[in-house]
Amino acid sequence: MMKANEAYWKDKRVLITGITGMAGSWLAEALLPLGAKVYGTVRRHAVPNFDNLDAVIDKVNLVGADLSDMRSLYDALKKSEAEVVFHLAAQSFVPQSFRAPIDTYQTNVIGTVNVLEAVRLYDGIEKMQFAGSSEEYGLVLPDEVPIRETNPLRPLSPYAVTKVAGDFACYNHFKSYGVPVVRTRGFNHTGPRRGQSFVTATVARQAAEMKLGKRDAFELGNMDAQRDFSDVRDIVLGYMLAIEKAEKGEVYNLCSGKSYSIKQLVELACKLTGVANKVRQDPTKMRPSDVPVLQGDCTKAQKAFGYSPTIPFEKTFADLLEWQTKNVASGKSMLVV
Repeated sequence: MMKANEAYWKDKRVLITGITGMAGSWLAEALLPLGAKVYGTVRRHAVPNFDNLDAVIDKVNLVGADLSDMRSLYDALKKSEAEVVFHLAAQSFVPQSFRAPIDTYQTNVIGTVNVLEAVRLYDGIEKMQFAGSSEEYGLVLPDEVPIRETNPLRPLSPYAVTKVAGDFACYNHFKSYGVPVVRTRGFNHTGPRRGQSFVTATVARQAAEMKLGKRDAFELGNMDAQRDFSDVRDIVLGYMLAIEKAEKGEVYNLCSGKSYSIKQLVELACKLTGVANKVRQDPTKMRPSDVPVLQGDCTKAQKAFGYSPTIPFEKTFADLLEWQTKNVASGKSMLVV
């Protein structure tokens, strides 16, 4: 069973970019009981939403920094006296990257290079983790499934291109400057706090709305796309284990090794809620180009640092559905995080 090394994290000073997001908040909650001193960046000239940090808001230290401003990131490292950096902040919604590619490039590529440069100049970091994505693989051929880290990268969205660029920037900074970075390529992960615009949260929220009489059908895009879904709580533990044990400069898939189609998600939602399986296709949810199948192989991570997901997807989705049902009942709107 996966388990973090409490001795490693006790009193460790950690900086998380993107701490207010789904993964960042769960990561903070995993680190704090181990005795880590957790800091997180928040944009200085924006009004952040701290809902995801409700359980730990009085235990984490928030520092102002912008991915567009390397000096602010360097100052955040100094203020936190960080020893470990998790770089999770990104524009991570694929459809939004088609609508705003320049903004996505600025945030995900220049932002990542700014983090790398801040870490290089600070010179006090034991290890940095970069949260890459399975979207980097893009167009995967039938005989390439399950996907290993050696698979060609054929990105099919602006978001995916930015993650490839960030991934390679990390490799270059390791090779050229010795920045102690490890790269992870997380496949789709979800659970409570997943932003509304992501497909698992969309299906769960629409199922909750149908159960509560607020809609009569699912409205979705490509029902045939298949994705390798993991629980966010397993993924963030993988991030921690990568910091503890992974080889610097290397890249590791974090995934479940199983894939589900969107059609299967709907079937599971109907099973758990008892609503009718009625779907209308929404043309606005269709992407200009889409990845048909993403199913990963995490053998490399298993061998390197014992990565082995433990939470079944059915439980992950049930937890997400319960969370979304509470949100719908209370009239709470959802963010894209």
